[in-house]
Amino acid sequence: MSLLSNLRQQPEGRRLEFKESLPTNSDLVKTIIAFANDAGGELYIGIKDNPREVVGLKEDDLLALEEKIASLVHDLCKPIILPEISFLQLEGKQIIRIQVHLGSAPPYHLKNKSLFEGTYIRVGSTNRLASSEIIAELERHKRNISFDSELVYSKTVEKLNITTFKDFFKEKTGEELTVQALKKLDLFRSEQGKNLPTYALILLSDDELQKQYFPYSKIECARFKGTIPGNFIDQKTIDLNVGLQAEQAYQFVLRHISQGTTDYTGVYRNDRWEYPIVAIREVLRNAVIHRDYSLTGKDIKIAIFDDKVEITSPGKLMPTVDFSDMESGQSDIRNKILAPVFKKLRIIEQWGNGLKLIAEELQRYPEIAFDWKEPGLAFRVTFTNMNIKLQPELQPELQPELQKELQQELKQESLYGLVLRQLEGRQLNTKELSEKIGQKEISGQLRKIIRKLHKNQLIENSIPDKPNHPAQKHQLTNMGKIFLTHLMKSKTENS
Repeated sequence: MSLLSNLRQQPEGRRLEFKESLPTNSDLVKTIIAFANDAGGELYIGIKDNPREVVGLKEDDLLALEEKIASLVHDLCKPIILPEISFLQLEGKQIIRIQVHLGSAPPYHLKNKSLFEGTYIRVGSTNRLASSEIIAELERHKRNISFDSELVYSKTVEKLNITTFKDFFKEKTGEELTVQALKKLDLFRSEQGKNLPTYALILLSDDELQKQYFPYSKIECARFKGTIPGNFIDQKTIDLNVGLQAEQAYQFVLRHISQGTTDYTGVYRNDRWEYPIVAIREVLRNAVIHRDYSLTGKDIKIAIFDDKVEITSPGKLMPTVDFSDMESGQSDIRNKILAPVFKKLRIIEQWGNGLKLIAEELQRYPEIAFDWKEPGLAFRVTFTNMNIKLQPELQPELQPELQKELQQELKQESLYGLVLRQLEGRQLNTKELSEKIGQKEISGQLRKIIRKLHKNQLIENSIPDKPNHPAQKHQLTNMGKIFLTHLMKSKTENS
């Protein structure tokens, strides 16, 4: 695939950004700092993002632009970042490519700002000011240590309640979890004559410190009725020590998906789950093992709908892991103490084998669409069953306010219904919507209706990661399409 074809297909995101012209000094260096603090990335200048179009730069300006970019990075970034700046020709037009590699000395920040005021990270396709938690994680990355290796000083290992972990360890390994075994696994370190536990051991314990330090180190599981979050059919909170969580979560998923007969081999029945359970098992293991335990207020979430299974884990994908190339045997460890313990417990079977198992299992399930994304500071995997035909009906109990609007729509042609109809099969901005429904200028009532439609998830932004993008438009969500179908059906029946 040519570079141009590749660039046309890739959306802006964590490692990629397009600019029609050289951005302001501040925006440019923020992007370069964010790339260096995260997974690296490429910034193309001379390519318009929406719609994706090569607009090019003046050839006579290229050298001056290169010098300006290099000077800005040198003068405004700390520590020093050394991006690769090159000229490319696409469609006969000149563009500039700035390649930034994952830095080895984070946190990178604006030289004229403090760490807490000038450190940026990449979240989706935007640059965000890093929180104190993220800055601390970047500092650990520079020292090549992990969060779970840090020590807890308020209690010694001898006073820590690890009874359940000891029993589990004996069951899975056949060995006693002695002080020597704990030390061999780096679950504590001795300082000033005291055996101090690591965060990893706290997470594996049933001690009161586990709830005190990690109240969100749990898994929230839910089986929803329908295809969007709303009414629960079942829900479960798994707040055991982290060594037991993956199996409990796996059993919850199995309880809410189907197993059916596909065919027979002789007199023997061949059963097959409706979802690739080996792949789901591996994703659940990864969610527990590789989640970012330093992020407060965030837990793992498992959401099962009529047509899909979603698993969301706190923390972005590790920079060196590419889910687009799952068969290459990739491995990167966020929790350097927990991971070897999980391998000892056989929760991990083999380093770098998990993504290959997922890829192999998905080949046996062509009807399952596999998708992954990074919503904010999290990583989400979705298994969607494309064979499930959803009924175009709205669940009345999910949206009581919408039902009132529906009744109003049946009596008269409300603005609510007009807006939905105009967005059927197209994307429109607020001004275009105003014109389509016959308004000379954008009314306050229209703005209110649009806000309400967004709030009720009937419409969404066409560029979700950039709410203030100048090319932003509104479009129907799947829920909006279902509601509109229900609306039209009801009008026909009542006419």
